[in-house]
Amino acid sequence: CQVIVHDVNELTEKLFPIVEAMQKHFSAGSGTYYSDSIFFLSVAMHRIMPKEITQIIQVDLDLKYKTNIRDLFDEFDNFPEGAVIGIAREMQPVYRHTFWQYRRENPQTKVGEPPPDGLPGFNSGVLLLNLEAMRQSKLYNQLLEPTMVQKLTEKYHFKGHLGDQDFFTVVGMEHPELFHVLDCTWNRQLCTWWRDHGYSDVFDQYFQCEGEVKIYHGNCNTPIPED
Repeated sequence: CQVIVHDVNELTEKLFPIVEAMQKHFSAGSGTYYSDSIFFLSVAMHRIMPKEITQIIQVDLDLKYKTNIRDLFDEFDNFPEGAVIGIAREMQPVYRHTFWQYRRENPQTKVGEPPPDGLPGFNSGVLLLNLEAMRQSKLYNQLLEPTMVQKLTEKYHFKGHLGDQDFFTVVGMEHPELFHVLDCTWNRQLCTWWRDHGYSDVFDQYFQCEGEVKIYHGNCNTPIPED
């Protein structure tokens, strides 16, 4: 087993020029803070990791594993042709809220609608990054260009604050083929903030998750159930 420790400052230095343009659309701050770049690490991981690293699983710290994380690596084998990232759906109506203007202008849209037929957006707590596929995907790399980011955020009237998660969500509205959607049991989010903030009527359509949970995600400081 080999463990390699990376210097955050070094990574940020490499990341900043790649993700600087998207930070103003997907960061909490009003400006482009150098330190915020680290919240976009997954987006450009294929550009800063050595070529011999072909697959990475990136996870949040607020997780509890109910199965062997090694099993998650098998999901890479399920990626359809052209997909570069494995990610689970967002389990709250956060993007129903963020895309309100686009939804008002496009009443028939699936954008922000709940599963199974809608596009609720993504949650980046558990990410499978196929670095080799990311490097080779012409489409994915075009989407990192500042002009493309600008175009997408304008089309969807999007302003977010969740970093990489927002980028993947907006891209997923336009190019779902770039993503392999993980089952909710691989990222069973527990946060219920939006239930009490105007969306109680539709909340459960987003929040339900059938099947045996493999990874719990205690997002927004939500306690994770004891065994």
